[in-house]
Amino acid sequence: MRLPVRIDAVLVQALIAAALSFAHLHDLASAAGQHGWKAWAYPVSVDLLLVAAWQRLRSGGARAAGWCWFLVALTASLGANVATAGLLDLDAVPAWLRILVAGWPAVAFLGGTLLAHGPATPQEKPAVEEHAIPSLSVPELPIREPESAPPSIAPVPPALVALARKVADEHRARTGTAIDTTTLRARLGVPMPLAEAIATQLT
Repeated sequence: MRLPVRIDAVLVQALIAAALSFAHLHDLASAAGQHGWKAWAYPVSVDLLLVAAWQRLRSGGARAAGWCWFLVALTASLGANVATAGLLDLDAVPAWLRILVAGWPAVAFLGGTLLAHGPATPQEKPAVEEHAIPSLSVPELPIREPESAPPSIAPVPPALVALARKVADEHRARTGTAIDTTTLRARLGVPMPLAEAIATQLT
């Protein structure tokens, strides 16, 4: 038959240890003059201080305070266990132990208050993932060189055009071919740009 609840051996051991420690603290408080409900309140205050200190240690904040009060509560618990193990006559408790037991409620109250109302642990802000922005490669456009403006051609005088036409006709009659610009420039004795302008008007 399968049990509905799984029994954890570690948990059972912890419960047994807590019950024994609880009983030892009760017996020590009762022997120190704290009777009735007060004797039962002492082990409760020690265990609650242990739990509060352990929670502070697990939270990660104010670890020094957590360890301090954890050791104080652990010392109180261990001290009661050792004292009630036969090393102390519970029928004749010394005065210094009565003072410690009587002063424990104030110590437990101070420790519990500091642990419960201490500075809050600053929550770490989630790291913001930095997404790399892909660089857009812009194709380089070819640099266009400014086009050189065509040389300004001075207007050709009609008389010069008529002379050039006469020279061209004579060249055709003699050679049977049209006169070229170089020959026309040489025959007229004009610059090449002007000869080219005259040649365009002869065609």
